[in-house]
Amino acid sequence: IYGPYWQVPVGRRDGTKSVALEALTNLPPPFANISTLITMFGAKGLNVKDLVVLSGGHTLGISHCTSFANRLYNFTGKGDTDPTLDRNYIVQLKKKCKLGDTTSFVSLDRTATRFDEDYFTSVAQRRGLLQSDAALLDNTQTRNYVKLQSTTHGASFWYDFGKSMNKMGKIGVLTGRNGQIRRKCARVN
Repeated sequence: IYGPYWQVPVGRRDGTKSVALEALTNLPPPFANISTLITMFGAKGLNVKDLVVLSGGHTLGISHCTSFANRLYNFTGKGDTDPTLDRNYIVQLKKKCKLGDTTSFVSLDRTATRFDEDYFTSVAQRRGLLQSDAALLDNTQTRNYVKLQSTTHGASFWYDFGKSMNKMGKIGVLTGRNGQIRRKCARVN
């Protein structure tokens, strides 16, 4: 398996139900700007470096066209494209995502099934798919980390990702009689 490894603390109490709305209110939207991202991560006790490192998780997966269509077809409400997005990339995306498309999807980076630094390379080349990815170039600290990982081929990304994941794992820990320590993490006891 190709990807980072890190020690995960055991014994964390988990809730006994999942609420989809919690994901919507706790995760930044794909159109978030850098100020919103910094504020949302900060509210969870995560710093600016954690923000850019954890955004690197977008090296895996896909996004539906509806999450970024405004960048292609109506960025400012005047039928325009996002001027920060690479012009050639816009052409590629418009071929995959026609105006009004609600079912198609696009990989978050060129190596969507491999955990690697390609996400940072894409963002540095103004090919960050989501507006929240592109926003990482709007802050000196996040931009510097993006450029570092895109030019050093992820030299410290895996290590940093493990540290930030452990930090994120400490958010909202349940104590006392709240929640349960699961015998199998995928299901309630």
